[in-house]
Amino acid sequence: MPDIVHVGPAPISPLATEHAVRMRDGVRLATDVYLPGDDDAPGDVILIRLPYDKNGAYTFIPLIAEYFMQRGYRVVAQDVRGKFRSEGETLLFVNEAHDGHDTIDWIAQQDWCNGRVAMWGDSYYGFTQWAAASTNHPALRAIAPRVTGTQLGEPVRSVPGERTRAVEWAITYLYPLTYFHSPDAYFWTLDPARRPFSDQVEEVLAQIGSRSISYDQWYPRPVHLRRFPEGHAFQARPVPVLHTIGWWDNCAPMSWADVAAIEAEPAWALNHFLRIESMDHEAFYLTDPAVDLVEERTDDQIRAQLPRMLDPTLAFFEVFVRGNGRPDDIPRVTWDLAGADELRESASWPPAGTSERTLYGMPDGALSLESAVAETAVSWRHDPADLVPSSAANAFAFLLERPDETPIGDRADVLSFSSAPLTRDLDLVGPVRAHARIASDGPVMDLFVRLLDVAPDGSSLRIARGQVQLLDATSASAVAVDLGQLGYRIRAGHRLRVHVSSSDYPEFIPQPGTGEEPWSAVTMRANTQTMTLGGTDPFRITLSVLEGEPA
Repeated sequence: MPDIVHVGPAPISPLATEHAVRMRDGVRLATDVYLPGDDDAPGDVILIRLPYDKNGAYTFIPLIAEYFMQRGYRVVAQDVRGKFRSEGETLLFVNEAHDGHDTIDWIAQQDWCNGRVAMWGDSYYGFTQWAAASTNHPALRAIAPRVTGTQLGEPVRSVPGERTRAVEWAITYLYPLTYFHSPDAYFWTLDPARRPFSDQVEEVLAQIGSRSISYDQWYPRPVHLRRFPEGHAFQARPVPVLHTIGWWDNCAPMSWADVAAIEAEPAWALNHFLRIESMDHEAFYLTDPAVDLVEERTDDQIRAQLPRMLDPTLAFFEVFVRGNGRPDDIPRVTWDLAGADELRESASWPPAGTSERTLYGMPDGALSLESAVAETAVSWRHDPADLVPSSAANAFAFLLERPDETPIGDRADVLSFSSAPLTRDLDLVGPVRAHARIASDGPVMDLFVRLLDVAPDGSSLRIARGQVQLLDATSASAVAVDLGQLGYRIRAGHRLRVHVSSSDYPEFIPQPGTGEEPWSAVTMRANTQTMTLGGTDPFRITLSVLEGEPA
C-alpha cells in the first residue's frame, strides 16, 4: 500500500480577517480579507480564488497579500468550494464561474471596496479568473491569469474520424485524487512497476475511506463538465487581461491554445496583453542563482522574488483598474529572449521579422538543412517494462532541476539527431513544428519530439517539446507535432539536437503496446516503431528564426 500524506488547512494569517461568504445556493466559502491598516477609505480590491489553501505555504498568499497591500490594494483570498475551510462539494471547475461572480458581488457591496475588483493568480487560480470573467460582472475591471488555460486539466478525447490525438498526462488522473479528492489534500506516489494503475487508485481510495467525485467524472468515461455555464469566457464582455506564459511551463500548450482563440475574437484581442517569461509552472526561472533553486523557499527568498512576479500585474492594474495612464502605456507583447536574458517588446506574437527554417533528420544522426535523397526507415523499440524516463522528477518545476537530457539520448530506444556547432548566435523566436511519417507493429503509437540546446561541454537543455498519439498505427501515417513556441538564443559553439522516442514516464501515461486503455491495462507488449528519413516525406523540424538577428 502506498504511503499517503494528509495535509489540512494552515492557520489563518494574522494579517487577515476570515469571513464565510454565502453563494447563491447557500454554500459558504471561507474568505480572507486583507485591509491596509492605515487606510479606511474604500479602495481597489484584488481577488484570489484558489484550491491550494489560502493560508498554506505552497502558494504563500499571505506574503502576496502583504505585497499588494503595500501598494494600497485591499486583497481577498478565498478557498474555492469544497476545499480546506470552504463548504460544498469538492468538484473540479464546474462551480468557479458562479462562485466567482457571487464573491465579486459580495466584495463590491463592502464599505472597504470602491466598486473596482481585479483578479490575479496562477494555474487553477488563473482558471478561476477566466471563469469569473465569463459571467460579465460589472465590477470586474481586469484579470491577470498566469500559467493556465481555460481547458486546464481536461482529459484527452478522440475526435471521430481523426487518426491522431494528444497524449494523456498522468496528472490528469492524479490531480483529482490529490488536491480535489475532498477538502483536505492527499499526496502519494504511483508505483510504475505495478499494473494496472487504476487498481492502485482504488487501493488509495479504500485507504482514505471515500471516493473522489472528480476522479469518477474523469475516469473511466470522462464527463464533459460545464466549466462556463453562461457561455465561454471568450464570448463574454471582454475585460483587460495580462496573460502570462512560461517558456518552460508544462501547461503552456493550454495557454497558447487560449491565445489562438482570443486572436479569433476581435473584442477580446483588443483587450489582450501577452507576457512570456523564462520560467516554469512553479515560477522557477532560467536565470535563478543556485541558492534559490530549492523546493521549499524561505519567506525571505519569496519576498525577494515577489517584485518580478507581481510588479507587471501592478503596472497593468494601475492603468486598467485605477485609470492612471493609457492602455498604450502597456506593451502589447512583452517576451524574454531566453539564453540572452533580454526582455523585449513587440506589437504582436510572433514579432515581425521571423522566417521559417527547416532541419532534417539524417540516417547518420545529423540534423541538416538538406534532406537525404533516398528514403530510409529507422526503427526503435518501445518497451512498457523499460520506459524512457521523464527528465525532471517534477514536470511542473523543470527549471528547479534543469536536467541534462544527454543521457536520455544515449538510450537505444531514443533517436538522436544533432546539428553541427553554430558559427554564430541563432535566435529562435516563434512556433516550432515537427513532421514525421511513422508506424508501429502495435495498434497505438505515441511519438515524443524534444528540441535541445547542446552546450560545448556536451550537456543539453530541453527548450521545446511536443507529442502526438497515432491511432491505428499499424499502417504508416504522416503526423504533425506541435512543439509550442520559442524565444531562445542558441549561442555560437552550441548545437541543436532532436530526441525522438515513444514514452516519457511518469509525466505521460505510457502505451502498454496492446492497444488497451493504458490506465487500466494489465498486459504489456514491446513494439517496434518506425519513422521515415529522406525521400518525399522525411522527418523534419521547422523553426522560426528572427530575421535581422545573429544567424
